[in-house]
Amino acid sequence: MSTHFVAGRWIGVGTVPNVNPSDLSDVVGEFAAGDAELVAEAVWAAREALPTWRHSPPLRRHAILSAAARELFERRDELGRLLSREEGKTLAEGVGEVARASQIFDFFAGEALRLSGEAGASIRPDVEVSVTREPVGVVGIVTPWNFPIAIPAWKIAPALAFGNTVVFKPASLVPASAHALVEILDRAGAPAGVLNLVLGKGNTVGRALIEARLDAISFTGSTGAGAAVALASARTMRRFQLEMGGKNPLVVLDDADLERAVSCALDGAFFSTGQRCTASSRLIVTDGIHDRFVAVLCERAEALRVGHALDPQTQMGPVVDEEQLRNNLDYIASARADGAKIAFGGDVVTRDTQGFFQRPAILTDIHNSMRVAREEIFGPVACVIRAGDYEDALAIANDTPFGLTSGICTTSLKHASDFRRRSEAGMTMVNLPTAGVDFHAPFGGRKGSSFGPREQGSHAREFYTSTKTSYVAAG
Repeated sequence: MSTHFVAGRWIGVGTVPNVNPSDLSDVVGEFAAGDAELVAEAVWAAREALPTWRHSPPLRRHAILSAAARELFERRDELGRLLSREEGKTLAEGVGEVARASQIFDFFAGEALRLSGEAGASIRPDVEVSVTREPVGVVGIVTPWNFPIAIPAWKIAPALAFGNTVVFKPASLVPASAHALVEILDRAGAPAGVLNLVLGKGNTVGRALIEARLDAISFTGSTGAGAAVALASARTMRRFQLEMGGKNPLVVLDDADLERAVSCALDGAFFSTGQRCTASSRLIVTDGIHDRFVAVLCERAEALRVGHALDPQTQMGPVVDEEQLRNNLDYIASARADGAKIAFGGDVVTRDTQGFFQRPAILTDIHNSMRVAREEIFGPVACVIRAGDYEDALAIANDTPFGLTSGICTTSLKHASDFRRRSEAGMTMVNLPTAGVDFHAPFGGRKGSSFGPREQGSHAREFYTSTKTSYVAAG
């Protein structure tokens, strides 16, 4: 049973079922549903714990995050299985995500000790200047369902490392993963009130947290919800950070290594069931290689094993829930109505268990103005867009309201270098899938994808700390 964690106490009664998308008869557990009153209590607890925690020795914070990192790694198989059972990604992906969360906590355990300042002379005689960093305060953290341990890790770990207290609201589809993570941090020694967990729906708990008296809020989710976070934050002049998705292009030029390009597209578009904000949802392919690329991609997609997330043979698990599956099918129908062709898949498939299984979809005859090419689908649907040459492909790639990540497959150093410079995205990939990033490097995009300082790596301190400049006169 997944319960809330407020002021160091596990509270609440699980009444809402948490169902396995690979097998609808399998109830992973029941979770409690919070309300605005509980959010207020959690914020109060975080506010009460802040004065002591913000001045806690860095070595104490290092020890807590290190202990959490160790337990995550030691239990990666067990927790990865729980994650895959709850969210639907393959077992290998689930175990890998837990291992990644361990690496993130280990990295930020080190950052707690590495936080430093600057000292220098003033332009005035006998005056010294120092620049230090301090925690922002009480931070609200709102995370999505697609990476139920890794994304909370890359928000919670830096928040705690730099001396902030946290109120954590995970997506309602993945309460068990959130509960397990908070339980580990509690066992690692996080003091009461430093980390608080409130479970529930976005329109109740999420809305209450957005409206609460926080010093900062870090949000990953839909564009619409992100806009609500921005508006509420602007009213109180608090710091906010948004990650809101993408419509990421993978450009494939005539000179690309065909097998490598197809592998990049297959990984980026369909692994994790395409439910990644970094997914390659627009495959922009130049004329000379287009038909061969589509043919090979369809062959490889047909060979993908779609099935139960816990089956070791499965390469693509189910869609997370019925609503997301319906959304995927609606986009495919919309594309067909606009004149697109379904080169492969896109249909619902049956397996031994009742689940939300969908064959990956490859759509061709797509124009970049179509709805299916403009809006984030968040499912295993890839749009192939034909381009005349490199310049045409680059223009199509940049013609999007999003700007999270982009990729190019080419053997031309000239085109690879030019793409890295001119691509209007926060992250670029050359001969790699658009999905897949390192935990020690900054993560984030441009335009409608992101707002605020970057997440992950040493750049995370820009959001979770404030700079203070001090002047001291000698004598």
